[in-house]
Amino acid sequence: MQTEDPFDQGAGSILRQPKAVWATAGASVVAFMGIGLVDPILPSIAKGLEATPSQVSLLFTSYFLITAVAMLVTGFVSSRMGGRKTLLLGLALVVVFAGLSGTSSSVGELVGFRAGWGLGNALFVSTALAVIVGAAAGGSAAAILLYESALGLGMACGPLLGALLGDASWRYPFFGTAALMAVGFVCITAFLKEQPRPARKTSLLDPVKALGHGGLASVAASAFFYNYAFFTILAFTPFVLNMTPYKSGAVFFAWGLLLAVFSVLVAPRLQERFGSLKVLGASLVLLAADLLVLGYGDHTAAIVCTIVSGAFIGMNNTVYTELALGVSDAPRPVASAGYNFVRWFAAAAAPYLAPKIEEWSDIHIPFVVAAAAAVIGAVVVWLRRSALTHEAEELAPGHATEDGVTVFAD
Repeated sequence: MQTEDPFDQGAGSILRQPKAVWATAGASVVAFMGIGLVDPILPSIAKGLEATPSQVSLLFTSYFLITAVAMLVTGFVSSRMGGRKTLLLGLALVVVFAGLSGTSSSVGELVGFRAGWGLGNALFVSTALAVIVGAAAGGSAAAILLYESALGLGMACGPLLGALLGDASWRYPFFGTAALMAVGFVCITAFLKEQPRPARKTSLLDPVKALGHGGLASVAASAFFYNYAFFTILAFTPFVLNMTPYKSGAVFFAWGLLLAVFSVLVAPRLQERFGSLKVLGASLVLLAADLLVLGYGDHTAAIVCTIVSGAFIGMNNTVYTELALGVSDAPRPVASAGYNFVRWFAAAAAPYLAPKIEEWSDIHIPFVVAAAAAVIGAVVVWLRRSALTHEAEELAPGHATEDGVTVFAD
């Protein structure tokens, strides 16, 4: 199967896109930055608000819990309001709640404001790719690569921005994000025209009904355990490293760069050579091994393993996305919403449970639990391989499409 080259200098090149695409992609970078923004300043927030690690970790829990529930709402909203208005609504909510986060006087207020931020981010992120594809010039491959690059760049730069601004005060990264998203709001208002609405409106229960398909349910279940491991690293490791915001930001910046490179460049090539399921299974097992070394190694080993985990996370994100979008006959946005609804609950649970497990046992056990979760994710893929093999082979490495339009699940 011959695929279009997104780096070709023709009309479909990643570098030759309308202003509307660049505006949406730029805002996407900032939206993804919000996920890891608080990583390097978690200890500073705990100190500034006199909170425990488990209390501060609720910043992730509230954010992703709302994100999970919002997955049932985003399709309902965008199919009625249209993509442009949904993007602007999401951006407006992020601007308001990110700004309010910076004014918090207690950890409870900050957790509540992060929940509102999560709702805005869910509305924006779930709609951005469809808008980019709809507005892109040429084929969809360049648009999707641009979106995936925005995801990786945002995940890499979020901790760096948090470190640079957070070194002066833990409040500044929140104000900085609000300002950047306000710029994104203005750019999308100026450059993006309304996109065509879907022929069929999405109901609130469509994503849940889609999970009745055994293949999609299997992918979601495996991704649930994987995401527990993923967000143990993202939310709990900063407390283990116990570094200054600058040093912690540098570690997670390197982590994010590996995530981006392996997601966009390495994973598709490995899939083409070995197949999606083998790549996913091996990557999950290697992630589990990495977590064990991270938990039981010295400080230097913990830094190295944190960075290296970005490679496995990048590969996993790509393969899980393609499986989720290609395994069932549900419309891609509906399948994506159902899949994300399940997996984001693990992203909400891990930041809260990991510090609690440390309190109940010792600092090593949260990583043992996370490693076990990654292995369970691999076991689910292996046990359900017969339901997933056909779809995995049908997928062209890199992207799953429907009627020429690619939809990203992350």
